[in-house]
Amino acid sequence: MMEVPLTVSMLWERMHTVNGASRVVTLRDPESGGTSDVSFRDVAARSSQLAHALGRLGIVPGDRVASLAWNNQQHFETYLGVMGMGAVLHTMNLRLHPDQLAWTVNHAEDRIIIVDASLVDLISAALPRLPTVEHVIVVTGPGEERSTLAGTLDYEELLAAESMNFPWPSIDERSAASLCYTSGTTGDPKGVLYSHRSIVLHALAMTGVDQYALSRHDRALALVPLFHAMAWGMPFISAVIGNDLILPGPHLKAEHVARFIDRERVTWSSGVPTLWTDVLHFVTSLERGSDNVELSTLRMILCGGTTVPEHLMREFDARFGVSMIQGWGMTEIFPGATVGADEPGPSEDERWSRRRAAGRISPLYQLRVVDSGGKIQPHDGVSVGEIQARGPVVTGAYFRAPRGTEDKFDAGWLRTGDIGTVDSGGWVRITDRAKDAIKSGGEWISSQDLENAIMAHPAVREASVVGIPDERWGERPLAYVVAGAPVSDKEIQAFLGTRVAKWWIPDLYEFIDAIPRTSTGKFDKKVLRAMTGRHS
Repeated sequence: MMEVPLTVSMLWERMHTVNGASRVVTLRDPESGGTSDVSFRDVAARSSQLAHALGRLGIVPGDRVASLAWNNQQHFETYLGVMGMGAVLHTMNLRLHPDQLAWTVNHAEDRIIIVDASLVDLISAALPRLPTVEHVIVVTGPGEERSTLAGTLDYEELLAAESMNFPWPSIDERSAASLCYTSGTTGDPKGVLYSHRSIVLHALAMTGVDQYALSRHDRALALVPLFHAMAWGMPFISAVIGNDLILPGPHLKAEHVARFIDRERVTWSSGVPTLWTDVLHFVTSLERGSDNVELSTLRMILCGGTTVPEHLMREFDARFGVSMIQGWGMTEIFPGATVGADEPGPSEDERWSRRRAAGRISPLYQLRVVDSGGKIQPHDGVSVGEIQARGPVVTGAYFRAPRGTEDKFDAGWLRTGDIGTVDSGGWVRITDRAKDAIKSGGEWISSQDLENAIMAHPAVREASVVGIPDERWGERPLAYVVAGAPVSDKEIQAFLGTRVAKWWIPDLYEFIDAIPRTSTGKFDKKVLRAMTGRHS
């Protein structure tokens, strides 16, 4: 067989030729519905111009170039131009604390930062502390004023001076293409360095009907940030398939998302449960009004980042006929390591049993279950332990690995920190994060299952559960609840009585306005644990 390297430039070529007529649509003005709409071919040509411009600024293969940007056309161009020329794209997480952002730039030794004009303030104060950064390139959107930050370069001016034909170099498929940092909820963020080979293999694996289930006829709204595990691989998957890629920019309010889906006739989307919960509440609040928003074209949502509440899946299914499918993964293993499916079973109970699972093991992944004593457990759907992963799209080490990360790997397997089971058909159920499970009276309570049971109450909008010390039982669950309608702790306890084991039911509840979140939209249990002191 021919030795042809699997690289991002191979995906660029498919975008430029076979899928050249597909569209990239970016929401620019949510009030008027204004968008920019360009072809894949145009995006590919502009990414060639960017590669030329970066080369003229001294960037060579292996150099790190950072992006600090929303989901928009120019960020997509940055993906293709930086990686295609052999440099490494560091996608900066704009939701990190500025000190953590600066830490990642210095750790990566980025030479250039490409930043949206609306985000310049996030880095301007830190620039004197970023000794490796030589240039800042500012992307100015329609209607935005040029940056006044001294010494910056203008993205559009750089591209205008360059050719649309770039001689993409032949590079080793095992060389680095992209650098993503974990959200850093414990200690400093850790860098995951994706190779060209892993990106292409992941994109190919996710094109299956049992994975992302996309076709070239879809209009796919990528709500997952391009800085978060590369938007779950959507730019590369879209390059392979040729579906239209719909990008929201910074406009992630529920109203903006719902109206954007309606206007652009979106058929497929992705995102975390909290975002879709907000969309559901917005759309249903309009059902009796004259200002209705239709989700009639939407057929599928790939939801993940944390366990998807069953009631949320049922609501989208019943109200809109939308299949909300769970997926599981992490920065270290790409999203989509498991993906669910809405497929008929012998009964409705069996169908929803599958829907509640984290999904079925995807191609190119191997998973095993290891108990606390290090013993490998059978795939019987009953034996519980830590889920460990390996495969050609799983990281084997952290970039410039910080001390203490060696224990994340176990004889060639990545320890994910997620606790769960795998059955004989490859269906995975995640019961908890190792650090979040609650041990009460010597038995384990799944915080995720308990949260889902609480959120099934019609008056509860969100709930998160953490363990607090208890003299008699060791730990007991404390439930933080965001109510959407008046409800008491006694009512929730009575509701749980028919849904979980009696000893799981929390004795303590705290009603709060909002549950704190991490930079990736998950419930921030580190903050919640810090709040438990008032119950001691």
